[in-house]
Formats: sequence, structure tokens, C-alpha cells
Amino acid sequence: MLSRNQVKHIRSLKQKKFREIHHQFLAEGSKLVSELLESSFKVINIYALTDWLKHNESQVLSKEVTFLEVSGEEMERISALSSPSPALAIAEIPIMPTPPTVINDLVLILDDIKDPGNLGTIIRIADWFGIESVICSGNTVDLYNPKVIQATMGSILRVRVTYANLSDFLSSLDPTIKVYGSFPKGENVYSIKLESKGIIIIGSESSGISPEIISNVTDKISIPSFAKASGVRDHAESLNASIAAAIICSEFRRRKG
Repeated sequence: MLSRNQVKHIRSLKQKKFREIHHQFLAEGSKLVSELLESSFKVINIYALTDWLKHNESQVLSKEVTFLEVSGEEMERISALSSPSPALAIAEIPIMPTPPTVINDLVLILDDIKDPGNLGTIIRIADWFGIESVICSGNTVDLYNPKVIQATMGSILRVRVTYANLSDFLSSLDPTIKVYGSFPKGENVYSIKLESKGIIIIGSESSGISPEIISNVTDKISIPSFAKASGVRDHAESLNASIAAAIICSEFRRRKG
């Protein structure tokens, strides 16, 4: 049975300040918790329904993780989801990695992405397209926000995500490295020459790429609107940041073959 202190602690981790105090984060979902146990992340506690524990008992015991069987009602009290999952884990926030110093492949830079769902989805996109490093600006939403964790669908366990001063990082790069920035009026991503390695910058949902790093961009690219090109009067003005990231990453990888 869950104690009041346990409930209070779990709920507190939904807030950034308490995640920073305790250096812990929440992960929910049968598959996500199972993958977390197989990763290099340190799992501290697991709270789960009876059936989940029965199916995953050997995995939990092999990791020597403290666990507690909870009821469906108790899971509803601690879950951050509208539909509680059968398992919830508390894990230790690892030491933040440093940005890569040598660029040998594609690296995604996220400039002030505010929406947790967008950040999590972009991390999942990076995982799908084999992009190992994602660098976020300091004003980007917290990586360990429960909504970010959920949206990554486990990709947070495989993609190296770090936060940095983007201006300093970009200025430190070898000047021969291409820095592609997504803009509403850049060159058509389907026709411009694309290198197999370099930086791709995705700007914020509302303001685009910050003025202080625009000078670091070597190539401004855009995704053309086929509705606009066809003369359709009413059409979407822009794309969601995560959708734009997926289209751009797909085109880079398609060119590479």
C-alpha cells in the first residue's frame, strides 16, 4: 500500500524544481519501464499493478530494484497520464552529457522548443533516423518533464540529449561544417544540395530561430507548401516543429541513401 509520503514524492516529480532537487524523474508505461530496466539508467523504484509485476518479475528482480504492488486506484493517484498505465518508475537523472566537439554525422539543434510533446516527438524522430545527438537551447522545455518522457516512447534511452548555449556551441564549430536552419522562406529542401553531415536547427513553434544564432546558419532551408504552389487560397500557414523536423531529417537521410 502506498504511503502518503510516497504519493507526495511521486507527485512532486511532476514539477521541474523537485526533479532538480531529487535528481529523479518519472517514467510511465509497460514498455517504457521495461526498456528503462534494460538501459544504463539507474531505476530507483517501481510501482506496478499485479499483472505487470507477474510478467516482469524476473527482469525487476535481476536489477535488484525496489518495487511495490499497487492497486488501480493507487495508480490513478500517482499517474501523470489521463489513462494510468500498469507501471510507473522513478529513475535517477544522469549527468548531462557535453555537446559533441566533432561533427561526423547529422546533429539536431532545438532552439527554444517549448511544447513537451514536440520535444519528445523530435527525440523519437532523431532515434528513428539514426541521429545520435540532440542539442537544446537553455530555454527549451525540460527533458525530464513527464510529457516529454512519454512522447519519446523510449527514445530518450538511446539519443544523447544535452543543453548548451547555442551561440557559443555554433561559434566553436569547424567553419567548414554546414549549419542548416529551417526558415519559412529558405531554399527548397528538396532541391538544395545537402551534405551527409552537419547541423540542422529547428526553431521555436512561435518565433522560429533566435536572432542571435541566425548568423551561424550557412544554409537557410524550407519545406515548400504544395497547397500554396497550387494556388489554393486557404492553407496552413506553417508546420508543427516536430513535423518539420521529421520531413527535413527524412530528406537528409534519403539523399544519403
